[in-house]
Amino acid sequence: MLLQLRFLYKKIEWFIRNHRRVLLIDAKTSANHYLGPITYDTDILTTSNNCDFIREPRFAQAYKAAADTKPWDGFTSQWRVYIVCWFADHVKNLDGDFVECGVNTGAFSRAIIEYVDFNKLNKTFHLLDTFEGFPTQQITEEERKAGIGIYATHYHPVYEEVKKTFQGFNVNIIKGMIPDSLEVCKTVKIAFLSIDMNAVVPEMAAIHYFWDKLVVGGVVILDDYGFPMHTAQKLAFDEFAQSKNTNILSLPTGQGIMFKK
Repeated sequence: MLLQLRFLYKKIEWFIRNHRRVLLIDAKTSANHYLGPITYDTDILTTSNNCDFIREPRFAQAYKAAADTKPWDGFTSQWRVYIVCWFADHVKNLDGDFVECGVNTGAFSRAIIEYVDFNKLNKTFHLLDTFEGFPTQQITEEERKAGIGIYATHYHPVYEEVKKTFQGFNVNIIKGMIPDSLEVCKTVKIAFLSIDMNAVVPEMAAIHYFWDKLVVGGVVILDDYGFPMHTAQKLAFDEFAQSKNTNILSLPTGQGIMFKK
């Protein structure tokens, strides 16, 4: 899961906050309509669009479960968590397990389990991560120049915490560095795949390994797809999607969505 590096985006957030009135006025003038007050302003996303899903009891309970894992200080990623919950709910009745590559404390997967009542689905949720931090040896030179190496300073060992978080749920926790740990995941059918490892090498290894296991209609969620530091990942996934005769939906949350046809 993408660890929030808020200080890297500080200038962007400052610009949005301090120029919001100008942006709204310009938009109102050019589009000839009133945008309304800001309804959501966090996680590098500012909008006046309706986001009442945040107060919906089912989602609120799922988000609390995510926040309780304490992925980072000031965790405020409601819209991204909603996206993973919504798509998990969309594919939950398909044949196949759920897989998350890049787990950290398990905030996204814990929210999904709550949202779809996972233990009633007769599936296994496979969670793959080092649970020890970000493996900097996998960073390419291009990514290093983009600043990806900063992740090395923001993770801490969470394996014991994760085991406690998912105790009692139908979860398979796989500790190790991808691609080395991929073959430990023995599932043969997948309905839901989340990829969030912040770097090209492990992410492309994961999509190549799991793609043929995805059932038709299965969904892949790319957490880093639209974020500025992760252009190398976006380009690699765009090329992969083209090779599979599919495409990726880019969301303002930074996520990318891909379906198996």
